[in-house]
Amino acid sequence: MIEDDEGHARLIEKNIRRAGVNNPVRHFVEGTAAVEFLFNSPEGPTHNGPALVLLDLNLPDMSGTDILIRMKEENSPLRRTPVVVLTTTDDKMEIERCYDLGANVYITKPVEYESFAQAIRQLGLFISVIQVPEPEIEA
Repeated sequence: MIEDDEGHARLIEKNIRRAGVNNPVRHFVEGTAAVEFLFNSPEGPTHNGPALVLLDLNLPDMSGTDILIRMKEENSPLRRTPVVVLTTTDDKMEIERCYDLGANVYITKPVEYESFAQAIRQLGLFISVIQVPEPEIEA
């Protein structure tokens, strides 16, 4: 999960857990640290198996779309890794851009707490049933 708002991050994880998803969740508040983990860490998905990325677009150090671009590049080992964009941005051009760049799901965070919690519970149910491909490890 790449989310700079600690309150949103807690709410997301709590409601994903309520939906029955018990996989480990790594939380990053900055894109730079997330990219380092995703591509270079021995515990990250490039070296340690499948992942699903929950991505906020509005980060303090880099744009979430920059992370999406990097993950979905043609030669990226993570190009098939599912990316769920979770952001407050509901601009139609931005939504189209994220899908064009390879986002698998785009969710606009509802402003009201209970609506946000319900949306995340539904996301958790979705996450609990999807198949996630292994990253492509270069020989």
